[in-house]
Amino acid sequence: MTQSVSVLVDGDNISGKHAEQILSVAAKLGEPAVVRVYADAQRPSDWHGALGYRMLHAGTGKNASDILLALDAMELLLSKHTRCFIIASSDGDFTHLATRLREHGAKVIGIGEAKAPSAFRASCSEFVEIGTARPVRLVPKPAAIATALDLQIRAMIATHSKNGSGMRIAELAPKLHAQHGIRISTYPERSWRAYLVARPSLYDLDPRGPDAKVRFRPEGFSKAA
Repeated sequence: MTQSVSVLVDGDNISGKHAEQILSVAAKLGEPAVVRVYADAQRPSDWHGALGYRMLHAGTGKNASDILLALDAMELLLSKHTRCFIIASSDGDFTHLATRLREHGAKVIGIGEAKAPSAFRASCSEFVEIGTARPVRLVPKPAAIATALDLQIRAMIATHSKNGSGMRIAELAPKLHAQHGIRISTYPERSWRAYLVARPSLYDLDPRGPDAKVRFRPEGFSKAA
């Protein structure tokens, strides 16, 4: 079954001249079921003539398009159970949205120009750079290298996983603290889910929930630090 893809474009940040390229990326991922561009519809824009897009008037307020896009993304995630998003913008303010969507188990493809900040790029599952002479191409995130902490996490998961089903994420904090004195609050991510989500080459997570589990990817630990 072809997966449904939601394409959400920050029309105040990305030019409508990239409309066709964005849809070509979406088509490679699945069926673009939702294709929306957010902008001040009262202003002249290349997006008015973009085929296949529904323009949503966000108003004239500061960050109005960003806020409406983020609200729609969370609604699609929680109400429609969308699991694949394209966020088209070069605005670093979408870093938090991409991170939150991925924490809920969604795949996020960021699309933006060369000016897109590294924080937004890193928060996405993959990033596509447009606006260059080169053809549009998917730029995967660099694979994480397993550290000493990751080796401890892997050992803990292996101990508490039955038949490869994984270990409950909620159990990581107390068990790692009891055995190794580790507190995730001292790390930049500050939560175990955020830490694990940021390392997709090492871990596979269930969507949020009290019984959500994490499994380690054996291939990701082939080059442990």
